[in-house]
Amino acid sequence: MHAIANSPAPSESSEPVIRRLGRVEYEPTWRAMQRFTETRDATTRDEIWFLEHPPVFTLGLAGRREHVLAPGEIPVVHVDRGGQVTYHGPGQLVVYPLIDLKRARLGIRDLVTCLESSVIELCGELGVEAVSRCEAPGVYVGGRKLASIGLRVRRGGSFHGLALNVCNDLEPFTRINPCGYAGLEVVRLADLASLTDVESVAARLEPILVRRLYFFLNNSSSRARELSAEAGVPPA
Repeated sequence: MHAIANSPAPSESSEPVIRRLGRVEYEPTWRAMQRFTETRDATTRDEIWFLEHPPVFTLGLAGRREHVLAPGEIPVVHVDRGGQVTYHGPGQLVVYPLIDLKRARLGIRDLVTCLESSVIELCGELGVEAVSRCEAPGVYVGGRKLASIGLRVRRGGSFHGLALNVCNDLEPFTRINPCGYAGLEVVRLADLASLTDVESVAARLEPILVRRLYFFLNNSSSRARELSAEAGVPPA
């Protein structure tokens, strides 16, 4: 995790640092996000991490253990985001946007919308019709969940992020009520489109996400609002 802990010196460029981390353990990565958020200052460049995790269930601050039905050998980690339980595993693309929302004068909803819209645009390029839902963050195809979003904001900076099912085993989702919804079906991109590996999907998603994020950043003056010092958006 040394590559995560050492951020490059800030430059005049406002573009985020992109880190492609491969498959990394969940808890050390979570702790690295916390350290980055706690130690960043007004000159720290934003970062976006693209990665996979070994199998793990994560349960949010308000998560109810009864939504974890039968975890079996898969560990359950209590984390500092809002919301209920979700699953990460090999073949799922995880994206962590470490953004200074206070500096960008963005609301949490703006970032959620950016993440959702980026996945929807990617799906459109692949001939897949995907939608978001105002009442339940994430991306859906035919009523089945393709991507989950769970964010945490501390000191004006975001961490946690997006989990997009690409070619992962979906069986572990049957061991939980995904995001607290009993019977919610999930789907993966490999069953819908031609892209079937995490690296290819990450390569296609990255420019879309950066472009959309910069649209928000460059047009944030009219969207200014106060951010709570402590806030969370639950995955759904």
